[in-house]
Amino acid sequence: MILRDLPVLASWSGGKDSCLALWRAVQAGAKPKALLTMLDETGGRSRSHGARPEVLALQAQALGLPQCLGKASWNDYREVFIERLRAARADGVQAVVFGDIDLDAHREWEEGVCAEAGLGAILPLWRQARADLARAFVNAGFVARVVMVNTALVDEKWLGRTFNRQLIEDMLAEGVDPCGEAGEFHTLVVDGPLFNKPLALRDGETATLGEYRALDLLPA
Repeated sequence: MILRDLPVLASWSGGKDSCLALWRAVQAGAKPKALLTMLDETGGRSRSHGARPEVLALQAQALGLPQCLGKASWNDYREVFIERLRAARADGVQAVVFGDIDLDAHREWEEGVCAEAGLGAILPLWRQARADLARAFVNAGFVARVVMVNTALVDEKWLGRTFNRQLIEDMLAEGVDPCGEAGEFHTLVVDGPLFNKPLALRDGETATLGEYRALDLLPA
């Protein structure tokens, strides 16, 4: 698919992979029209990374893009997601940018929902080496924080750290995937070349959410 001048919707978790995917698409000439983020059924947190809507709104403002939000339980997630895609298509979007790297089930799901909505699926990070992608994110000038850690998979010590070159090398030295593709951890992007200003955030409380320890980042 030729990306130059292609109007796209970015599937946006607020984390590093969705951000790097959007960056790669923009570098290839795509024209992002909005950020699609799925919230839980209460609308109080994002489904994927547990981010607050007000923090996601700050990201959207810094990126200069409108938000396309959906609220869903896991039971009706697919249905609501497709509804949001169809609404975006009606507004002129032709494809959706996703940040998945190498999980076939995720790609199949994304291509399936896009096909139902009459849209293309773009995965700029697909099948690239995970460590290389982590380094590319940092080398591009993006800044992120680790905001969730699955303590069943990795040590809680990573929580709250800035996602930088040192963190990547520390993770690799301990056998931790620096992309966290199996859900080992999640990040929140706070600055970078797509942003017109860094996010003004402060650290809130740390909480336990199932197997995750989560750091609540709040507007400053």
